[in-house]
Amino acid sequence: MRLLRFTLLSDGPSDRTLLPVLTWLFREHSPEGVALQEAHADFRLHRQAPERSDLGERIRLAAELYPCDVLFVHRDAERVGDTAARFEEIDAGVRAAALGLPCIPIVPVRMSEAWLLFDETAVREAAGRPRGRMTLTLPPLTKIEQVDAKQVLFDSLRTASETTGRRRRSFSVTQARQRVAELIEDFSPLRALETFRMLEHRIAEFCSQLNSD
Repeated sequence: MRLLRFTLLSDGPSDRTLLPVLTWLFREHSPEGVALQEAHADFRLHRQAPERSDLGERIRLAAELYPCDVLFVHRDAERVGDTAARFEEIDAGVRAAALGLPCIPIVPVRMSEAWLLFDETAVREAAGRPRGRMTLTLPPLTKIEQVDAKQVLFDSLRTASETTGRRRRSFSVTQARQRVAELIEDFSPLRALETFRMLEHRIAEFCSQLNSD
């Protein structure tokens, strides 16, 4: 069995919610007999972390500390019009790092949490109330790139938890956010979004090269 290692370099530690998305896409497109090994480049664990603005050095260090066959570089776009600039920023960082390693950009609009807002079942289960009946204010799929996705997700998780008072204050929305990503079994609805389709196309291309090896 062939081992395929991939590393995610994200904007921040909370964006590790993208790992289940990447795993799902690889399972959709990788050839049979491939085992996946994921890693999240978290520089908080290292004393000499590069400056956040130095993307080239962050890319270089991610590949050094978390060896992989393909590196994913994530940057959020604040709005649809920012996507091209974000892709150019990532491309410039990859050139500066000069790794000779496949690097694939990930640019959700407006933030990575947007890619979790389409699955109400996963939100309710992550909140601990899979059969809950509280009305959630999740936007339709066509609108998830137009809202403050983090705030909407956190508010929906708190509502879905059906907690009040001290229990609500102690409810960890940050842990529940990761749980939402892990509970989603099918990310195919996100194919309605251009940035997700671009990511899937890059992964499909990479996997087709595996098939030809």
